[in-house]
Amino acid sequence: MKAAVVQDFTAPLAIEDRPLPTPAPHQVRVHIEACGLCHTDIHAAHGDWPVKPTPPFVPGHEGVGIIDAVGSQVRHVRVGDRVAIPWLAEACGRCDHCVTGWETLCLQQQNSGYSVDGGYAEYSLAHGDYVVPVPEGLNPLDAAPLACAGVTTYKAVKVSGARPGTRVLISGVGGLGHLALQYARIAGAETIAVDVTDEKLALARELGADHVIDARIQDVAAEAQKLGGADAAISLAVSNASFQAAYAALRRGGTLVLVALPADGKLELPVFDTVLNGTSVVGSIVGTRQDLAEVFQLHALGRTRVIRESRRLEDVNACFEEVLAGKVSARLVFDLR
Repeated sequence: MKAAVVQDFTAPLAIEDRPLPTPAPHQVRVHIEACGLCHTDIHAAHGDWPVKPTPPFVPGHEGVGIIDAVGSQVRHVRVGDRVAIPWLAEACGRCDHCVTGWETLCLQQQNSGYSVDGGYAEYSLAHGDYVVPVPEGLNPLDAAPLACAGVTTYKAVKVSGARPGTRVLISGVGGLGHLALQYARIAGAETIAVDVTDEKLALARELGADHVIDARIQDVAAEAQKLGGADAAISLAVSNASFQAAYAALRRGGTLVLVALPADGKLELPVFDTVLNGTSVVGSIVGTRQDLAEVFQLHALGRTRVIRESRRLEDVNACFEEVLAGKVSARLVFDLR
């Protein structure tokens, strides 16, 4: 089978011919139809974060495809089912996080395309209990980005407390932000979209943002405060400066939700202002299997749009460069069909 492999953090990915893997008793083998390119894949390939993957490995945690083999212990999915292989490859299932609906905080978790091989391949193995069924009729090229960009921002909007009568600022209208904007609108919030490119600002308007701020020429915090301040700001731009601007855009009692992970990410908080204003700062990491099932259902109902461009897996290194250069409108998806 064909796979894109990280052999070294300083080298381009190699397209290799690997043996077809055989599922263990708890696993399924998925014939991958599509896999989205997340910025996390680039961080993984470059070894940017403190906890690094171990080369060689296959990136990708937005894999969608058809199960073509199952292990003897697998019960809830079968051959022929279309499933997604998300970031959470598996967790222990027993700790307090797992049993209270926060499996994404499990200390024993494995992560697709990071600690275990992911979806940048024609076939991928996955834990049978942690793949998520894709509703019939969903285009796999749409379902793939929803498996991370969708579920990550859906969870962040949940954590933000977005609801009717609140004002939510989305910082960064890209692969994640264009979906976060839609989920905030579904929640009934007034929305503020912030970006630094004409194309993404135009996309925000097209998707129904109530207010749009061009951070190149406008003071984000000042413009947001003119509107009364944001009850919540969801930080999706990979930029320390954007974190500071989002924090300053909050009204009293507001919540900053941190999602983006710059390699050198830091946020300096003024303790006096944070205390007096009753400001909350929280981190939000992806979402659970149930969150992803809800994301898929919303899309099946026609409530969301995935803005994407398809690419060939053989062009993975050029695609990384496109993302790093900011040339992508929203999400790139590898079409392996």
